[in-house]
Amino acid sequence: MNKKIEIILEPSPVNVSHDTYRRECKYTRGIHIEEQEFKAILDTMCHDSRLYFDFHNPRKEIIKGTYLNGHSGLARNIYDYYKTNYAIELSELINGKDFYVKII
Repeated sequence: MNKKIEIILEPSPVNVSHDTYRRECKYTRGIHIEEQEFKAILDTMCHDSRLYFDFHNPRKEIIKGTYLNGHSGLARNIYDYYKTNYAIELSELINGKDFYVKII
C-alpha cells in the first residue's frame, strides 16, 4: 500500500481547545490522520498512554473534523504505528515539539 502522511506546517496558529486546562492551545504544526487509522492507533496504545491521551482530549469524539491536542506519548504511538504498518518514519513528529491532530 502506498500511504502518504506528513507533518503540516501552518502559516498561522491553529487553536485547539484543551478542556482539562480550560484554555486554547495554539499549534503551528500538525498531522492529518484518517478516522479509521487514528482509531487503530488508539487501539494499539497501552492503558497508561490511553489515559494520558484522554486527559489531554477529554470528551472529544474521534470523528472527521475533530482537532486533538498532541503530546509526546501520542507522537510516539503515531510514529510507531506508521513505521510498523507502512515503513514510514515520521522522525520530525517525535522531536518534542507541540502538534495537533486533525481527524480526516
